[in-house]
Amino acid sequence: MLEKMQERVEVEEVVEEFELLTKDAGRVQRETLKKILEQNGATEYLSQWGLNGRTDPDTYKACVPVVTHADIEPYIRRIADAGILHNSSIITAKPIPAMSLSSGTTQGKPKYLPFNDDLVENTVQVYKTSFAFRNREYPIDNGKALQFIYSSKQFTTKGGLRAGTATTHLFSSPDFKQTLRATQRPCCSPDEVIFGGNYHHSLYCHLLCGLLYRDHIQLISSTFAHSIVHAFRTFEHIWPHLVADIRRGSLSSRITSAPIQSAMAKLLLKPDPNLADAIHQKCLTLSNWYGLIPALFPNAKYIYGIMTGSMEPYINKLRHYAGEIPLVSADYGASEGWIGVNVNPKSPPEEATFAVVPNVGYFEFIPLDSGGEAVGLTEVEIGKEYEVVTTSFAGLYRYKLGDVVRVEGFRNGTPEVRFVCRRNVVLSINLDKNTERDLQVSVEAAAKVAAAEKVEVVDYTSCVEASAEPARYVVFWEMSGGASDEVVEECCNCLDRSFVDAGYVSMRRINGIGALELRILKRGTFQKVMDHFVGMGGAVSQFKTPRCVGPANGKLMQILAANVVKTCFSTAY
Repeated sequence: MLEKMQERVEVEEVVEEFELLTKDAGRVQRETLKKILEQNGATEYLSQWGLNGRTDPDTYKACVPVVTHADIEPYIRRIADAGILHNSSIITAKPIPAMSLSSGTTQGKPKYLPFNDDLVENTVQVYKTSFAFRNREYPIDNGKALQFIYSSKQFTTKGGLRAGTATTHLFSSPDFKQTLRATQRPCCSPDEVIFGGNYHHSLYCHLLCGLLYRDHIQLISSTFAHSIVHAFRTFEHIWPHLVADIRRGSLSSRITSAPIQSAMAKLLLKPDPNLADAIHQKCLTLSNWYGLIPALFPNAKYIYGIMTGSMEPYINKLRHYAGEIPLVSADYGASEGWIGVNVNPKSPPEEATFAVVPNVGYFEFIPLDSGGEAVGLTEVEIGKEYEVVTTSFAGLYRYKLGDVVRVEGFRNGTPEVRFVCRRNVVLSINLDKNTERDLQVSVEAAAKVAAAEKVEVVDYTSCVEASAEPARYVVFWEMSGGASDEVVEECCNCLDRSFVDAGYVSMRRINGIGALELRILKRGTFQKVMDHFVGMGGAVSQFKTPRCVGPANGKLMQILAANVVKTCFSTAY
């Protein structure tokens, strides 16, 4: 009892620390910038801008330019090539020990980003803070978490630095693993499953571990909502094999990794026909797999993962599997670093906001309406949209994240922001400009037409067919079943009509933009897209379907083109 009381007190202490931190967010931001510049002011990158030891925000903004990844990529490449013994003083005073890889699925290649101990420390702080707010609403008691987490292929750069996804680096960190234990959510899967080389085998064993600990699972999570949906879609097809393993008390021969076999043998100690029968019966009685998660894991308190932005299209399917279990959107971060914490975990994912953490980096915001000067954290205005600019402890200075956020309010002195969309993911031909969010709205409207015929849109992406005359938008859909030509035509017209950008509508009316084309893909096409992403060094848990495929991503276009089974052109205009 005393131990549980101490755990509750710690949660309240973490919340109180956050409240104090955000009450004077402006001061904390100035101190954070000062700390970053004092540490790294003598580096090659910062020295060229004439700061001369000054660390105040006004001088920093006046001297150091706002940049994108393309601007600093030469420095990052040099760090990767130089190795840990020779890469200090380029962008950070301390050596950079590793490189993390972004998804890179839009441009066709992964981005290198510096990864260091400061990012691990920030992650620990964000995880503890986030857990404290969640645990107030959804207390968990020394249970286990079913986490669909996968290591990426790790390799070394020319200079010998470890390179892999940020998730892989974090799960290799003793400090991070201690944080998971401290927040009462140890993963039910052994490390051999997380770090297994074959993600199909890892997913199989994640599900098997969850079933073996089904009464102890209090939390289901992954980095992105897509990974959770993908896991339970897979379960629909492989559950008889999982049940057979439990009934037999041994792992399927399809899992060929010796380390995974050894680790799973310690969990599958003996046949368990009672558990096998219980799971078998649950699966037979579910209607269209509605409520699958609570049926399998009766003590699950909530489902947790990033559900904003490009993950929103998966929310409906996740709710279908979740039944009455709450969905909680995870915190706001990127491969470059953390931005905000979800301090209102009971808010629906579609309404999730994130209180910016003022000491994990220095933040600026470029007004989207005017594109004017960047403003500081405490200078943003409620209701306005901004592009996020970050300065980090890992060597990024006035770096555009490419994210657009809307300020919804303030938590003490720090803004609470809602993720709107990626700035650089747009469909544009002429006067038109449609964002990732605009595409999502159009797909959701057209998907309702398909849903009326009991056909689901599994996933989607898009591109601009610039070689056509006139150029046109192309939308790719994978559907859960066959749809009649009439339904596809109606969906195609609905997609076209649902792009309401004035430039698009006007150009469509005069045929300045050609008729939208809807291409229906074979079942499993987006699985092939994910396989391609993993083959480039990505991790399944970090996969995000690219919503707009750029011309540089030739391999992805080849995959899509090779799997088209039906096409339709809009007659909406």
